[in-house]
Amino acid sequence: MTGGWMMVGEVWNETRGERLLGRVRWCASFLCRGRGLTFRRRLGEDEGLWLVGGRESRLDAAIHMLFVFFPIGVVWLDGEGCVVDTCLARPFRPFYAPRAPARDVLEGPPSLLEHVAVGDRLRFQAPQDPTGR
Repeated sequence: MTGGWMMVGEVWNETRGERLLGRVRWCASFLCRGRGLTFRRRLGEDEGLWLVGGRESRLDAAIHMLFVFFPIGVVWLDGEGCVVDTCLARPFRPFYAPRAPARDVLEGPPSLLEHVAVGDRLRFQAPQDPTGR
């Protein structure tokens, strides 16, 4: 999956063999990553954002919670999709960074953190084209 366009898919924990979220937006563009969940009033229990970074870094993978009105579960992943850190991010906090370098960030409901541990491998799965293409 390349390019900055957005698609919706599922996120799976391959280590545990379970689907984590069913409606996850793949955010690879600067605009999508920058907006994130700001100004949204809520996030459904099955919703999330997969923010795709360019390189593994603690600073580049940092997030803010300014103008995010609800707590979220945050999962930082390396370039192979392995979880390197997690946290519960609270509204209007200026800065959260992973303890280890990360490339991508998965943002979801707080309950997401009950199903993910450091070392687990996660995968974004785009929906299958019904025509088989």
